[in-house]
Amino acid sequence: MGGKNTSGRGGGRFQAPTYEEKGAGPSGAALGAFSATLRNATAGPAKIMALKQISSNKCFNGFQKVFEHDSIELKCKMKFGIYLPPKAESGKCAMLYWLSGLTCTEQNFITKAGFHQAAAEHGLIIVAPDTSPRGCNIEGEDESWDFGTGAGFYVDATEEPWKTNYRMYSYIKDELPKLINANFPTDPERMSIFGHSMGGHGALILALKNPGKYKSVSAFAPICNPIQCPWGKKAFGGYLGSDLSKWEAYDATHLVKSYPDSHLDILIDQGKDDQFLSAGQLLPDNFIAACTEQKIPVVFRLQQGYDHSYFFIATFVNDHIRHHAKYLNA
Repeated sequence: MGGKNTSGRGGGRFQAPTYEEKGAGPSGAALGAFSATLRNATAGPAKIMALKQISSNKCFNGFQKVFEHDSIELKCKMKFGIYLPPKAESGKCAMLYWLSGLTCTEQNFITKAGFHQAAAEHGLIIVAPDTSPRGCNIEGEDESWDFGTGAGFYVDATEEPWKTNYRMYSYIKDELPKLINANFPTDPERMSIFGHSMGGHGALILALKNPGKYKSVSAFAPICNPIQCPWGKKAFGGYLGSDLSKWEAYDATHLVKSYPDSHLDILIDQGKDDQFLSAGQLLPDNFIAACTEQKIPVVFRLQQGYDHSYFFIATFVNDHIRHHAKYLNA
């Protein structure tokens, strides 16, 4: 969770460039504030979807940017934050995707978590998408903070009226990485994922449902067993209907029981004073037990005195980036 936050002010049209390594083409040129060697694409995959730059801020010699695009999967305009480290000026970088929690936008993590220095040092591109489709004019989408807008739960909805737009699972798994890889200096083979709360749930299920796609996964206070908690029951009932087998397909505690091998190193931090832990929304013990039974390695750290907020995330985010860099830069 996090407070609602508006995005940056408007910017110019970003004309889907391709990036070339320095020395491979013309001398270094600047696009907006980001200095790189660029060639405007006239054909090929980089032209598939146009990006509109909303904001750009230099940070630890890299650039924190926000872009907007028209999503094919979600059928609405979507924003995402992307941090381009200094290394992106001269070569391809590994990617780390961050998934935020209930009520958040692309802004919460990039403005509150304090991850930029570690990302710059390890040469990682960090991508922070929004948490749901927005402005879809679906009746009831803005009625509650834990369902609808800001609460996509990283599932592909199967129920009316949500199934047309609420396809965050496919957006994060397929559409967004293709967009990022077509427009930024990425190494598509090196990708990891992490998140917080609802986004921690998203990170875990994406890693567990797609063996080998992500090099590593971590989470802060994830919703570990949504089919057993009030948040999950409300979201899954609304998006997926009454068929419990559909629910299980998006539940980390259930998915880990059939994960095909043990080659997934999971790191989870959980605040001991998290109000949602004591309220039975997160249920990490169920997930840990399932991992233990399957011999899936998981490091679970219960952090004394910490709550569910971004103060907790900011305290341990560098540990998580190091965890991912170990695999992404191996």
